[in-house]
Amino acid sequence: MNVYDAARMSDVLAPLGYRHVETPQDADLVILNTCHIREKAAEKVYSELGRLRDLKQDRAEGKAPMMIGVAGCVAQAEGAEMVRRAPYVDLVFGPQTYHRLPEMVARATRETSGLSGAGRGIIDTNFPVEQKFDFLPEAASQGPSAFLTIQEGCDRFCAFCVVPYTRGAEYSRPVAEVLAEARQLVCGGAREITLLGQNVNAYHGESPSGGEWRLAALVAELAGIAGLERIRYTTSHPRDMTRDLITAHGEIDTLMPYLHLPVQSGSDDILRAMNRQHTAHDYLNIIDGLRAARPDIALSSDFIVGHPGETDADFEATMGLIRKVGYAQAYSFKYSPRPGTPAAAMEDAVPEDVKSERLARLQSLINEQQVLFNETFVGRTIPVLLDRLGRSDTQRAGRSPWMHSVHVDFDTLAAATRAFGRTVELQILSAHPNSLAATPVWDAGATLQEPATV
Repeated sequence: MNVYDAARMSDVLAPLGYRHVETPQDADLVILNTCHIREKAAEKVYSELGRLRDLKQDRAEGKAPMMIGVAGCVAQAEGAEMVRRAPYVDLVFGPQTYHRLPEMVARATRETSGLSGAGRGIIDTNFPVEQKFDFLPEAASQGPSAFLTIQEGCDRFCAFCVVPYTRGAEYSRPVAEVLAEARQLVCGGAREITLLGQNVNAYHGESPSGGEWRLAALVAELAGIAGLERIRYTTSHPRDMTRDLITAHGEIDTLMPYLHLPVQSGSDDILRAMNRQHTAHDYLNIIDGLRAARPDIALSSDFIVGHPGETDADFEATMGLIRKVGYAQAYSFKYSPRPGTPAAAMEDAVPEDVKSERLARLQSLINEQQVLFNETFVGRTIPVLLDRLGRSDTQRAGRSPWMHSVHVDFDTLAAATRAFGRTVELQILSAHPNSLAATPVWDAGATLQEPATV
């Protein structure tokens, strides 16, 4: 979602004459778009601001001053504190206010705080009454793979999570607005769209007829857009995996056979402490339903290790759930308290060394499962959407339907150029922990070694 938000900030700034540059040294405006989910991510912001301060000082001695902005959830949560700790920051604004960037930039240009004007940074962290999407310009092309935010905020209030306090209550964009942006992205070259939301499967947007559509209905409508080959969505909550959405995975070919469904823990006691509102059994039933609907579906998840009160038995329950499910990949972290969340006030904190040991064991199991999953594709021919340049002129990279990162080397630059932005059949040669290596499968009737498309 931060990638999407950053792209929309660029769209908002383009009419002011701003364009991307490759390095902060060349920039007139540097914006750090931030995440507040974990303490380490938040602290990285201040570390990066220290480096930017030196660049700003150097630029202040020349003719082109640098402006620094901090956006996103750290800005939302720590606006005044951020200006206090880093008074050289010119703009601090939350994720619901970046549509007002032109106004903020104009004000900051008039009221430049320099490096010593403590407290003069512009702070805009209010949740506006109006929806920011109503004030954003048309989205620019994102290339073959595009992100599209359809839902923001969360009403689940998991005990460890700061999202409801930084992104606000759940809001779903109207169906017509989502469809219009999707068609625009496809016209700009997108062949794959990932639908985004803090709790994306809680989507309940206003339909063209005035009722409400849930995510399954929206996906079905998007699947009818000519030229859109692939649909994904993230991130989901088990409580909102409705029966029609599970069924959609088996009925809509455009919906890719990959789902990121965070469970966080395999212990019912910890799930209750987390206020997850589901049990491990509930989660496993959902997995069974998904695999019945789409037997080849690949699954990923999130895990928090060392939540307050987690015992050895709780952790072993998580390890048992991982063994039962078998994941293609997963994201796992040690619990870190986020200010203002219920878990931050909980007792029975787990010692850091215990958290580290548990995390290492969990990640070892996840890595083992990921390697085994990748190895099952060696020798197979699969469709891959090539949406990225590779390490050489003739290499391209992309994603399989199951979310593998796949690298392929072509015989010529011309062939690699033609293949970019297309879905091509590739034979998998080898599997690595985080990627697959492939070779093209050529259409014998094509000229100039044209890759066969699907």
